[in-house]
Amino acid sequence: MNFEQINLHLNAYKEHDQILDAAKYLISSFKLEHENFAGFGFRQELSPNSMLLTAEGELGHPQMVMIPKNIFDFDLNLVLNMIAHEMLHVRQKAPGNVVEDKNEREFQAYYEMLFHKVFPQIPDVSDFHRKFFGNKALEYYRRMGEGSELQHKYAEQKTEVEQLINSLS
Repeated sequence: MNFEQINLHLNAYKEHDQILDAAKYLISSFKLEHENFAGFGFRQELSPNSMLLTAEGELGHPQMVMIPKNIFDFDLNLVLNMIAHEMLHVRQKAPGNVVEDKNEREFQAYYEMLFHKVFPQIPDVSDFHRKFFGNKALEYYRRMGEGSELQHKYAEQKTEVEQLINSLS
């Protein structure tokens, strides 16, 4: 993947205020598309130094990924990981593939941001962000309920996350 070329394309989109087209370009370039994806829309910006993306739509129905207009003001690796996180939610909410539990969906998505098992083409983020995402994964793991069936299902991945966080400390 030629990041220099991708950044040139993204800057051209940004100059012409074509943020949604730039996001579509990214999911196409990094092969993140899915038939349950209904497109991108805008959500409110949080601040110049933080962003929130969401996958919106009912379980089993097409999902819109909502992005802030300032999304491309952030580091490209971070943006790619955030978009991949939401595109995993698009898959998790697809008919015939629905992951019902929100804590399970979030744990899977944060785990993906750390280990890139579903989307190996997505680059790693900074150690700071990896630690942050690892802690978010552990937070959702805890919310599954102490000793629950879901916690047993993800015990190995939890250990991987803990080991990664410890290696970054």
